Amino acid sequence: NWAVNLAETDVEDKKIDFAVGGQAVIEGVMMRSPNNITIAVRKPNGETTVKKNKYQTLTQRYKMLNIPILRGVINLFEMMYIGTKAINFSASVALDETPEEEEKKKPSTFSKIAEGLMFALSFILALMLSIFLFKFIPLWSTTYLEGNIGLIKENYIIFNLIDGILKMLIFLAYIFVLTKFPSFKRIFEYHGAEHKSIFTYEKKKGLTVDNAKEQSRFHPRCGTSFVLIVFAISILVYTFVPKQDNFWLNLAVRLAFLPLIAGISYEYLKLSAAYAKKGFVKALIAPGLWFQRLTTAEPDRRQLEVGLKSLQTALEMEKA
Repeated sequence: NWAVNLAETDVEDKKIDFAVGGQAVIEGVMMRSPNNITIAVRKPNGETTVKKNKYQTLTQRYKMLNIPILRGVINLFEMMYIGTKAINFSASVALDETPEEEEKKKPSTFSKIAEGLMFALSFILALMLSIFLFKFIPLWSTTYLEGNIGLIKENYIIFNLIDGILKMLIFLAYIFVLTKFPSFKRIFEYHGAEHKSIFTYEKKKGLTVDNAKEQSRFHPRCGTSFVLIVFAISILVYTFVPKQDNFWLNLAVRLAFLPLIAGISYEYLKLSAAYAKKGFVKALIAPGLWFQRLTTAEPDRRQLEVGLKSLQTALEMEKA
């Protein structure tokens, strides 16, 4: 979940563009500004701890990578990496209150290796689950229907349309099930806090809880919208990719085209951000905003405090 728009702010009498995005984590919010990442998490004792890291993307460090399509692919994998680390950090803070003395200790080599292995394992498992749910099951189901319905077999566009619709339905069902778990409902509330905090900043209002509370929890550049865009664009792209007779080969080919689809989707999301107030663009982003009724929930004041704390810290680091 990230925002690709540029919001202007005045820093030391100089107008600077900050691209601010974020992500909900366990009992907290992660914010990403151009050169920094901050994660604010509410501890079990009620205090808020903030982790601060300087960070520049690969496209910032290597300008030759900042080209359309490619930058979207790079951004996607970077955000997956950053997001997974942020969630792991928030879990360790929110679920296991560690004395400050322990937090300040330098981690041992063994703990670093163990942490790296756990991160790699969680990343791989998440990737495998995503491929199984949103690639294998839809394609297998569509292939099965193709063998029993002549119209699907004769029309490749219908084949891809059914495959795309099944992905969306599975994603909807997946999110709907998550909303029934109290722990995930908390994350969706922090997701709302993240959106409200960013909206407060983009509208150049003071970063206060009262100002944030007035903002919408539905943001046009939410990662939820990105997922729906990926599903829609995949239908179009796969129509131009020759269908393979073997199911496993067909699956492999479609997986190989995922980076291209992600890159195109990123550029589409970025373009829609520039023309978000246009009537036809509003219609295009409407499904993503509607879907955020499932992936976000109204945050309370304490959750807004955490979101604003993370954002404020990121902005202060940019000023420095």
